[in-house]
Amino acid sequence: MSVGKQDIDELADEYVLGLLDPADHARVEVEIETDAALRAAVAASRDRFLALDLLAKPGPEPDGLWGRIAATLDEPKAGVTSGLAQPAPANDNSGSAWRRTALGGIAASLLLAVSLGWSLLSQPEPRVVAVLLDAAGEPQAIVEDFGNASARVMPLVDFAVPEGRTMQVWTLPSKDLGPVSLGILPRSQEIVLAGPVLPQPQEAQLYEITIEQAGGSPTGRPTGPILVKGFAKMPR
Repeated sequence: MSVGKQDIDELADEYVLGLLDPADHARVEVEIETDAALRAAVAASRDRFLALDLLAKPGPEPDGLWGRIAATLDEPKAGVTSGLAQPAPANDNSGSAWRRTALGGIAASLLLAVSLGWSLLSQPEPRVVAVLLDAAGEPQAIVEDFGNASARVMPLVDFAVPEGRTMQVWTLPSKDLGPVSLGILPRSQEIVLAGPVLPQPQEAQLYEITIEQAGGSPTGRPTGPILVKGFAKMPR
């Protein structure tokens, strides 16, 4: 197996992703000891595919995978005919081309999946959490305030809201600011509200849900009866 400079990056990717046959894999491991360019290319590939190394479980490719792909790519297109013989290209790299394309597609798909998974796993933690209680002291809703102008509200019960009225979520960042609306809660289901930019939420900050007219309080302050309220705690 010769390691040409033109294909060194592709070879390194195939080596790192485990797509080489055992003989070529062993030869690359030998070449790495003496070929600085190949060694650098493998290191770069490992850095690029680090997320896959951390999250993906290795496994052998199915028997005959590349042969089935090649056979599919070599099949004539349906409905396309020609009476002229097509000359063979002077430099037929079709095998290398489809293999490179397939490799790129596999790597891109895996990296996309890892990126999405990482995005989901790296959601911000709430700055404070408030359990909202009713007049009887029973938990009825939970508010998670992320301190970035967004808060998640999770009703624990199905609130009864009169016709033509709505629920509105409030917090009290400070006595100077007074109560500030975080948004409308249209129904008793989990929702993330995009509220105004406020100071970072603090321990013991008040949160409450009131009944207001449709569209929310006309004054920008709570006007209706309080359904539930509670004080924030820092997550431990």
